[in-house]
Amino acid sequence: MRGPAWLNLRRLEGRIVALFLALLLVVQLVSFGVIHASITRNAEASLAAELQTGERVLRRLLDQRAGKLRDAAELLAKDYGFRSTVGLSLAEAGTVETIKDALANQGERVGASVVAYFDDQQRLVAATRDGAAGFGAALHQLIKSSDGVGAALAVQGRQVFQVVAVQVRTPAPVGWVLMAFALDREVLDDLKALSELHGVVLLQAPAQPWLGIVGNLDEPAAAALRAGLGRSAPVDGVLALAGERMGSRFVPLIGAGERPLGVLLLRSLDAALAPYQQLQLVLLGLTMLGVAVFALVSVLLARGISNPITALSAAARRLELGDYDTPVPATSRLDEVRKLAVALESMREGIRRRDALVNHLAYVDPLTLLPNRARFAEVLEHHLVHSDQPGAVLMLDLDRFKHVNDVLGHEVGDRLLQSVAERLRALCAPARSVLARLSGDEFAVLLAHSDAHAASEAALAILKDFERPLQIDNETVDLGAGIGIALFPEHGADVNLLLGRAELAMYAAKARQCGSLIYHAQLDAGSQESLSLLSELRRAVEGDELRLFLQPKIDLAHGRVVGAEALVRWQHPTRGLVPPMQFIPFAEQTGFIRVLSAWVLSGAARFARQAADAGLALRLSVNLSTRDLMDQDLPAKIEAMVAPLRVPPASLCLEITESAIMDDPERALSTLEHLHAMGFKLSIDDFGTGYSSLAYLKRLPVDELKIDKSFVMAMERDLDDARIVRSTIELAHNLGLSVVAEGLETVKTWAMLARLGCDEGQGYYVCKPMPQEQFIAWAQAWRPPDVPSLMAESLMARLG
Repeated sequence: MRGPAWLNLRRLEGRIVALFLALLLVVQLVSFGVIHASITRNAEASLAAELQTGERVLRRLLDQRAGKLRDAAELLAKDYGFRSTVGLSLAEAGTVETIKDALANQGERVGASVVAYFDDQQRLVAATRDGAAGFGAALHQLIKSSDGVGAALAVQGRQVFQVVAVQVRTPAPVGWVLMAFALDREVLDDLKALSELHGVVLLQAPAQPWLGIVGNLDEPAAAALRAGLGRSAPVDGVLALAGERMGSRFVPLIGAGERPLGVLLLRSLDAALAPYQQLQLVLLGLTMLGVAVFALVSVLLARGISNPITALSAAARRLELGDYDTPVPATSRLDEVRKLAVALESMREGIRRRDALVNHLAYVDPLTLLPNRARFAEVLEHHLVHSDQPGAVLMLDLDRFKHVNDVLGHEVGDRLLQSVAERLRALCAPARSVLARLSGDEFAVLLAHSDAHAASEAALAILKDFERPLQIDNETVDLGAGIGIALFPEHGADVNLLLGRAELAMYAAKARQCGSLIYHAQLDAGSQESLSLLSELRRAVEGDELRLFLQPKIDLAHGRVVGAEALVRWQHPTRGLVPPMQFIPFAEQTGFIRVLSAWVLSGAARFARQAADAGLALRLSVNLSTRDLMDQDLPAKIEAMVAPLRVPPASLCLEITESAIMDDPERALSTLEHLHAMGFKLSIDDFGTGYSSLAYLKRLPVDELKIDKSFVMAMERDLDDARIVRSTIELAHNLGLSVVAEGLETVKTWAMLARLGCDEGQGYYVCKPMPQEQFIAWAQAWRPPDVPSLMAESLMARLG
């Protein structure tokens, strides 16, 4: 059976009731908790005040008992007969016994536990009980502190006494009368009668736990207290004794000698809270009554809201099913719901009026009146599902359409698209194909029952027709296009997949300028590989996978290490060390080379700083690409990178290829002049392999030429290459430039380059590129080889 609607939390009615009830319960629970906490806090505060008052009452009771005891002692000390007796010589027979009788009589009258007489030297003369000599310390304390006027506490074994002492005069001082009352339960019972507080007298022997010697607690609570006592003095707070919470306050008693003494005052916290429990029960009953009333009101309110909304929901479902003829009822008495019903009715009328127009516009391109992408996809989907015949999708994108828009205006561009649509419609009509405009200048053709040959022929016919220019007003517009072809089911049986592969083939055709191209798997693989490689390169930089390698440069005349070329290597986590030729050309093509160049520059600058700190004066060479050189902000970026490291600009040499300079000589010249003015050394890399103008070369602010290794490595056996090397060295020196030869592979090449006047060399004969961590140790251990100069003389002679 289904329960009431207001119990179903999936319905609005149930959620409204649940929300209201939840809010009420939360408020009531919070209020109950706050009240409970306030009651507890007030009870604890009241209990603490009672305990504090109890301490004052206890001290007042002790003071009253001390006053009573002191009055009795003074009465005895002023008794004429007692004074006459103590005035006699103690040597007379019966004197001590007479004093003892007088002490006993007075002690019985006042209920004193001990009465004793001490002479003026504080020696015990007589006492009512044995062991009274132990009270001598208390007497000494009283005499020292207040001339015998005050009271003190004395501990004898496990018993505590309240002690007073009065001086006896005849009329001169002859001794002291001492009286002691046992501190027993009577005092604690008096305290309980006055304040409802329990008390326990606690005593602690040296290095022993506290001990309760007298108290008026019930036996279970007293046993629990004894079990919980330790060596530390009890602290004020709440104790749990025999299942009852009790507030406690420890009152230390002064004058107990070296043995700590005090009274622990206790008051039941549960008893203090008992008067409030009835109030809490009343509050709980009111809360339950409020929840019941609130639930009833919430149900009525929720039904008043949910029923009209349910009716509107049914009307909305009819609209969803396409029933635009049934009016939406507006019967609710709530203004908001009635307004919603009126709005739905207006929406129904508007939908009914616009439905036909929307259906038309949803599938027709308004400019060319061709089917749009949605309609084309729907037709293609229908053909793929209901026909097993092969076919083809042609996607066409116009060349230079953006240029037409920019130069002749959007109005001419629109007319161009309309003219193209007319031409394509005429071409596709005989083949009973479906033509559509997908977006912008993109068109698509569905060729049913076609194979690759027929699709290629159709694409060729379109391209041939486009050879005829269009006449728009007085303007002649040349047409051109790239066409991509995807076959089905060969290239897929999904609409999006076919369109995507046709588009990929179209872009490939435009890039290769081959007119039309049929999709093949390599197009996708190449795209995916490029995306994957670019993503991996980004992760390599962020994940610290790049490594800086250095190849030394040697002064050929003296054999000294004067510098190194900084190179980047990629330590791939799975492929190992990736060679530069596998990612540098791709980085140049995609523009990521700027990130790599910045990484190498930063690493070279840091290493130059390390080398200088190790006592090596090195010049680090870094290659810059065409994209780097065309960046007008390059000088500022390099300066910001080098300045914090305090690296002299001359310790970095920036190498630029001839082709990079010749791509845009004026911009390259501006950038190079800026870098040269900042103090950086500049070098032309791979000199001799480009097509640079010497007239322009002499204007460049460079400091060095690097001869390409293709000439250097063959100069021993090829006189033409040797003459090129010699000419390059002479040309560079005439222009005031130093020369570095790459490809130094043998000692003979070293000797010949040195005889030709080449300044520096680098190559595998000296050392292969090495990780930067090994370079400083290698450079410090480097020893130049013994270069036989006679080996080069025969070569030089052959050069003439």
